[in-house]
Amino acid sequence: MKKVVVAMSGGVDSSVATKLLVDQGHVVIGVFLHFWTPSQDGGSFKAENKCCSDKALIDARRVCTQIGIKLYTMNFKDVFKKEVVDNFLGEYERGNTPNPCVRCNKLVKLGLLIKKAKELGFDYVATGHYVKNQKSKFKTKNYFKLLKAKDASKDQSYFLYTLSQDQLSHLIFPLGDYLKDDVRKLAKKFKLPVAEKSESQEICFIPGKSHNEFLKKYIKLKPGEIRTLDDIVMGKHQGLPLYTIGQRKGIEIGGIGPFYAVKMDYKKNILYVAQDRDDPALHSDSLNVKNINWISKDLEFPICCEAVVRYHAKPMLCEVVKKANDRFFVKFKKPIRAITQGQSVVFYNGDEVLGGGIIQWP
Repeated sequence: MKKVVVAMSGGVDSSVATKLLVDQGHVVIGVFLHFWTPSQDGGSFKAENKCCSDKALIDARRVCTQIGIKLYTMNFKDVFKKEVVDNFLGEYERGNTPNPCVRCNKLVKLGLLIKKAKELGFDYVATGHYVKNQKSKFKTKNYFKLLKAKDASKDQSYFLYTLSQDQLSHLIFPLGDYLKDDVRKLAKKFKLPVAEKSESQEICFIPGKSHNEFLKKYIKLKPGEIRTLDDIVMGKHQGLPLYTIGQRKGIEIGGIGPFYAVKMDYKKNILYVAQDRDDPALHSDSLNVKNINWISKDLEFPICCEAVVRYHAKPMLCEVVKKANDRFFVKFKKPIRAITQGQSVVFYNGDEVLGGGIIQWP
């Protein structure tokens, strides 16, 4: 029997995960986390945070009441704003395209919650993530492997490569061996009030299609020239943070096109574009990695493995070489389209997450 805090969002996944743990005989409480939301800042941009809306809290309470456990709330608004939202905006201002979910899992949703759970006398934190955490042995010591979920279409291992061995020793992922359809069926079988609830794939603090509107509110944008790769001026852009490598939408040049963002020169404030979606300038066979975290401890560099450069991208064969100052260089077997600085590259050996880091250009 384990003492478990479950991070509950009022959704199907966390609700089923909670019910499974209760049925296994563990001592379980639910915790609903309050994050920062744009509506707190006033102004024209009004939006709830999908992860902690009023409706989400009501749904989480209904589930806990039915299951027969207590639900508590924790205020993570300030740390979420500082570590996730402010970092997100700062990275865009520096010319990067960040992934806020990766940072949130590391520092807030899992990292800080594990710390709070320990303070409350609970040994474990559980979530509704689709991923596996396998206990193993390495040189006679306990060692945890982070593995892809059974449901490849829902696998979230890409977002969790930053976890440490200590954090993994306190984490439970009850849904790792389930397909999403099976989780839906379990929710109906358990008669959970959220069984038919839809899910969102959006960044939680940026609702719907308002990504650029959010950046426009919080970042000072400077319009500039749009040029082709042979330096022909084609038009004006609205501000470089509004564009990312490979992007087509939003590049409006006098009714002609389509055009694709190839690179951004932040010193000269120029957006370079190409008309061919498969232009060679959009492809690269190498990248540098910073802020890397290796979950696997049995690695001798250089290593050959597979790498994923964005969520749900196809794993690509590569070689990873260790450089000075804890930096790494990655060489792919084949060029990859639209590798984006600031995104995460995650390394796999089959289903096992070896580690990952933040992409930098060579």
